[in-house]
Amino acid sequence: MAKNDPAPPDSSLRDLQIFHSVARALTSSLDRDTILRTIMQQMEPFFEAETWSLLLVDEQRRELFYAVAGGTMPTDATEATLREMRIPIGQGFAGWVAEHGESLIVPEVELDGRFMHLAGRTDDNSRVRSAICMPLRVRRETLGVIQLINCRVETLSDYTISFLHLLCDYAAIAIENARAVERIQELTITDDCTGLYNLRYLYRQMEAEMERTQRFGSMFSLIFIDLDHFKDVNDHYGHLIGSELLAEVGQALRSQVRGVDSVFRYGGDEFTVLLPGSDKLAARETAIRLNRFLREKAFPMSDGPELQIRASMGVATYPEDGATAQEIIRAADQMMYLVKGMTRDSVAIAGMGMLPV
Repeated sequence: MAKNDPAPPDSSLRDLQIFHSVARALTSSLDRDTILRTIMQQMEPFFEAETWSLLLVDEQRRELFYAVAGGTMPTDATEATLREMRIPIGQGFAGWVAEHGESLIVPEVELDGRFMHLAGRTDDNSRVRSAICMPLRVRRETLGVIQLINCRVETLSDYTISFLHLLCDYAAIAIENARAVERIQELTITDDCTGLYNLRYLYRQMEAEMERTQRFGSMFSLIFIDLDHFKDVNDHYGHLIGSELLAEVGQALRSQVRGVDSVFRYGGDEFTVLLPGSDKLAARETAIRLNRFLREKAFPMSDGPELQIRASMGVATYPEDGATAQEIIRAADQMMYLVKGMTRDSVAIAGMGMLPV
């Protein structure tokens, strides 16, 4: 078949089936990875690539990361490894496409001066002979790149390439829809002032942790934090500075905990920190460290003043201090009020009382 020949009649049914599968994935799921994997799996037999991958653009870091990958060569472990890898925009096949926003077809890598250094090497250490990369674009923005390694480029017709462009359009729509859903979900669980998770999400996460604890016999702890004399900040500097200080404190607290921990704005000048897998001793050490951190931290405000703030903290642990989310929050809150009613700027632990900090 000549390169610019139309599709043979017997391919029409197959193409319709592919479009049907892709369209069904787009309308039946809002999960980005599920949709993208469906699209890529439909492409795999059509283009007969040895390896295929779909990479998404991280605009802030100017990098690409693997969303889905597969083919005949990589194993599940290989895909997991790829997910940890980052490709700077401008480097390699996919990086070039992300930078230029143009399709790239390389029939023989060894003969292309731009990419001959990549011959014989890919992320899964297979030999590279040819490559096809297509940008996923919406409104002149490149959202990602589809990359096919070692497919039979010489047999691809204009019809086949057009078909690939259509599938890229489907993938771009899926990514854009998923991003919109993620933004909406983020708004429902995020506090506007601080950018932290809100009270609604705290309860959701605590319920999930209780279920995990009951299944695996682990535990988790909660730190309840109330800023000392925060009203004085609002009275002296105004509510705009007060809101800015809340946001700065919230982000500072988040920077001081583990990746698995979550910081929430509970309300007003109150925060909570959820510590999955932490027993009472570990939670106590975290609370003491956060208390000392705030003592030493200065927060420069945009209008000039540099403020310091102290906090009273209470700690409770599930299941030792309560059987429900409300009971754990109440236990930690009571310990916080114990500190508030005595010295402030300290830590109290359910079942242990006040601690020297």
